[in-house]
Amino acid sequence: MLDAEERAIAIGLELPGAGFMEAEESLLELTALANTAGAEVIQLVVQARSHPDVATYVGKGKLEEVKKLINSEGANLVIFDDELTPAQLRNVERELGTKVIDRTQLILDIFAQRARTKEAQLQVDLAQLQYLLPRLAGRGTALSRLGGGIGTRGPGETKLETDRRRIRQRIAYLRREMEEIRAQRSLQRQSRSKNALPVVALVGYTNAGKSTLLNRLTDAGVLVEDQLFATLDPTIRRCELPTSGQQVLFVDTVGFIRKLPHTLVAAFRATLEEVVAADILVHVVDITAYNIEAQMLAVFEVLEDLGVAGRPTITAFNKADKIPGTVSLPALMADTPDSLAISAETGAGLERLFEMLEEKIGASFIYGEYSIPYHQAAVASAMREVGQVVEEHYTENGISLAVRLPVSSAQRWSEFRSGSA
Repeated sequence: MLDAEERAIAIGLELPGAGFMEAEESLLELTALANTAGAEVIQLVVQARSHPDVATYVGKGKLEEVKKLINSEGANLVIFDDELTPAQLRNVERELGTKVIDRTQLILDIFAQRARTKEAQLQVDLAQLQYLLPRLAGRGTALSRLGGGIGTRGPGETKLETDRRRIRQRIAYLRREMEEIRAQRSLQRQSRSKNALPVVALVGYTNAGKSTLLNRLTDAGVLVEDQLFATLDPTIRRCELPTSGQQVLFVDTVGFIRKLPHTLVAAFRATLEEVVAADILVHVVDITAYNIEAQMLAVFEVLEDLGVAGRPTITAFNKADKIPGTVSLPALMADTPDSLAISAETGAGLERLFEMLEEKIGASFIYGEYSIPYHQAAVASAMREVGQVVEEHYTENGISLAVRLPVSSAQRWSEFRSGSA
């Protein structure tokens, strides 16, 4: 954990078209990120500019103001709300004479804290080294400080004094490792696809309640904390829908956030491919968040980057038992197709969620009658596993099944089809 003495000043820009409220909301989120990492944000600084300063992100006058705040407030850390260029980072650190990090480095630090499995650690290491590589030359004191605090965890502690060649070698090694993991995940998905079980991915902003929902739906036992990025590794659990008895796979993976670093999206590609392979998305939205629309937009942007923006989606407005007076749930649901209110904590609304899943999955199933020879009884077992058996009879020639199957399975087993409804 961080040294309790890390006292931070958070700095952001109010750019044209964004407005002060949006800049302030982004800084409040940056504050939550800093708190998650273990730092205390003691001052927020916003500057209105037409564009970031090329050399120092903010103007000279604002830097002088921040320098005075550092001295008067006893701050020892400055956090910028955007990713700084290597030159900006060097210049600002030199001007302020204290440790400076940006939003990307802060998020990477949190991921380094949260990484528990080998896969997550590899992904975080890769993202951190990709971030550090262009920032090695002439960085100054921050990269040589091996003491502790934000930005020094993970490879930040052991690789800061290595040269570019060794870091590139490490990045190449990590990429090979990640390709192996990616290949393993692909094989696992192929194995699951043979059973043709529908896959439902829980997506949403970080701390929206996805892991709590997965635990409620499947007794998964996933770690749940009221913190950002509590879950990094994908968790896959099987569940039987109550009405039809249809088996589905629920997938919970890393949460999204505004300004999600591209290095993280690239490093976590193997993990996020679980979302890409999903048949249906359940977009979990924290209805108590002060910036619901911004959070939803951030999720849509990441889904678009992943190429799954048009996937069948159910929007679940979570924490409906704690709706603030400033939020109009009927208005939100009216503006959002295929939406409902739930409480993952209490279980309220889950019956309706199951119904909506049944409807969406049912639309992709077709009915057929099949005759399966006894020596190929494994086919009948597979049909029972993935489909909805309407009738089943045993005859002299084999097993007769009337069953609703996913379209992909029905096509694969078309040779056994004897009739249709």
